[in-house]
Amino acid sequence: MFINRCRSTTITALRFTQGLVVNRQLRKMGNSESRSYSPNQQCSSSKNDPRHGTISRTDSQVEYVEAIVCQSTDLKENEMKVFDIADHGKVLLVKQKGEFSAVGPKCTHYGAPLNTGALGDGRVRCPWHGACFNLKTGDIEDFPGFDSLPCHQVTVTDKGDVKVRAKLADLKSNKRVKDIVIASPCDNSTVVVVGGGPSGATCVETLRSEGFKGRITLVCKEKYLPYDRVKVSKIGTATDIEKLQARNQQYYEEANIEVLKGVEAMKVNTEERIVELSDGNKLTYSALYLATGSKPRVPVIPGIELSNIFTVRNFDDAMNILNQLGSDKEKDVVVLGLSFIGLEVASSCVSKAKSMTVIGKDTAPLGQIFGTDIGKSLQTLFENNNVKFHFQTTVVKCNGENGVLKSVELENGEILPADMLVLGIGTTYYTDFIKDSGINLLPNGAVIVNDKLETNIKNVYAGGDIAHAPVFANNNDHMSIGHIGLSQYHGLVAAKNILKRETPLHTVPYFWTMLFGKSIRYAGCGRPASSLIEGNVAELKFVIFFFDKSDKVISVASCMRDPVVSQFAELLHQGKSIYKKDLESDFFAWTTTIN
Repeated sequence: MFINRCRSTTITALRFTQGLVVNRQLRKMGNSESRSYSPNQQCSSSKNDPRHGTISRTDSQVEYVEAIVCQSTDLKENEMKVFDIADHGKVLLVKQKGEFSAVGPKCTHYGAPLNTGALGDGRVRCPWHGACFNLKTGDIEDFPGFDSLPCHQVTVTDKGDVKVRAKLADLKSNKRVKDIVIASPCDNSTVVVVGGGPSGATCVETLRSEGFKGRITLVCKEKYLPYDRVKVSKIGTATDIEKLQARNQQYYEEANIEVLKGVEAMKVNTEERIVELSDGNKLTYSALYLATGSKPRVPVIPGIELSNIFTVRNFDDAMNILNQLGSDKEKDVVVLGLSFIGLEVASSCVSKAKSMTVIGKDTAPLGQIFGTDIGKSLQTLFENNNVKFHFQTTVVKCNGENGVLKSVELENGEILPADMLVLGIGTTYYTDFIKDSGINLLPNGAVIVNDKLETNIKNVYAGGDIAHAPVFANNNDHMSIGHIGLSQYHGLVAAKNILKRETPLHTVPYFWTMLFGKSIRYAGCGRPASSLIEGNVAELKFVIFFFDKSDKVISVASCMRDPVVSQFAELLHQGKSIYKKDLESDFFAWTTTIN
């Protein structure tokens, strides 16, 4: 049967006016009322001299504070500093093109101090994970994360006093949820988003914040609201799903976004514009966004069906691993895979295991990405933390008793005790359900899209892991890239193009991991022809530049050397290039060109 999607949109008149912006004040999500301000408005005189403290006032039941935070000469051009507003909180003040902007001082993703990040032209990029925020509005422009920064009013007096006026709630939360519009029963347009991951969640949120008044349905295969998937392979202790969720149920209800949990899309009929669901229901759409993501690859080997063999993709996977691992250090754990997922699982769970062994075809962890020298230093780091390795081999058989895993046999004939096996050997795509839809796919299942994320079928879009899309930082060549920041960016771009806002992709891939306290960043893409390292590899404190055949820098990675990777990502975003010759006299002279 078809779902009756004409739900009542009657809302208490005292709270909402149809078609107008909703000012939400949700407990978990910060204040949504922040606005951008002209940075150089002249302030009016006041009997209360801010030099003697802050002025606190209430406008329309919103309490503000105002204070002089510095002199105009305290910041140089293209400089950013954090200042206190008395004892009420802190703001990040930025001087650029002779004007001042004031926003929240910490990234809304994981709280990185933005004053240590990369200052671009009109925006600041997080030093840890590459999220970008507009300095004039505080809006998040690139990801990861969901919340924008609060943006505060700045005025400069004739005497050169820089005065900041801010909401107390914003100073406390350091986050801002964008305003949404109310769905209109007169608007018959319908957007269906298939995929409850970060891309789908960003898409539905962007649709509402950008003014879409039609119906929105988010189809989630998992039984949870969208959550932070990054932590799945990094969870060292059990946690509640609510702590990982991007938004709570109240947000989706107030945004009038219908979330179908525990339901899977089974078929798409692009001629009739229908999505068939696993529960037998059907959804009609005006526009469709597919963001179903990827699924873990499972090797076809004897015994792979035994219990206590795990993949690492979602929240339930992480909880199953932790529950089986327990806290008594009784389990021999084997991890198959030498890339990010396998290493993150090993580093976050080794303290709970009797033994931890990582197996892979390469000669060193992350060797294919960073090379042998860095890989060997990472190997030493892991071995110093009780993780063992078996290189240039793989698991060819799983042995068990009564259906339970007991050991694994390697390609070289060696047998290792194994109470648990965790698989981290890559992914395939959740696109089988659209193979007969007329949507163009590559042989591996990736969806071919243009620079607006639209498929060959009009009004059908795809993004996230499954999208074979142009990458700006790679000469707009098409690639499929699986990472949360890019998937969220795809969600934003898809939403704007669904709204006919003609927004082409401007993609700069950004990756990161944390291994035994060592932060590793990587920005850019492409197959390198050579590389150059600056720093101390043995101490895992370095920057590595990757070059193509023309000696152009196509990517930069670092360990414990923030914010250089964010600075390079910003350089790529601006369409600029550097070459090996530009590094000869100073490895980092180029960082001054991004703002």
